Amino acid sequence: MLRLTKKADYGLMALKFLAEHQDAASLSAKDIAEAYHIPPQLLAKILQRLAKVGLLRSHAGMNGGYSLLKDAREISAFEVIYVIDGPLFITSCNTSHGSCDLTSSCTIKEPLARVNDDISDLLKKIRISDLVDSDASHGHRGEHGLVTINMRAT
Repeated sequence: MLRLTKKADYGLMALKFLAEHQDAASLSAKDIAEAYHIPPQLLAKILQRLAKVGLLRSHAGMNGGYSLLKDAREISAFEVIYVIDGPLFITSCNTSHGSCDLTSSCTIKEPLARVNDDISDLLKKIRISDLVDSDASHGHRGEHGLVTINMRAT
């Protein structure tokens, strides 16, 4: 089963929360962490990373915090996951460290590469606004409030 890391889950949850509360000038990492029972220090690091790549705006000062830099309809789940976890690989055939020793004799590399591409394409189509508009259509709360994205073969 393909699972997102907790960090990626937390990042998606935080952006969803910010999209739901766009009327607030900014929200602190602590506000978001309390809403979802996420470790505040870990969430702060995730939010800093998302701000560094231009998905969030960081507001300094006493009433500082974070807000979406882009519209929630312009931010894909893939972007968030990629920023937090790096490239998506469902197998260890090809990674950022090179190829597997069995690459020349492997008979499943190409079909699994297509599956990997299909998953990436699906995640690119899911927008943060989709998570806000209808939790039931693209995801649901899993254990501990984590966002789980259901992927069904068609």
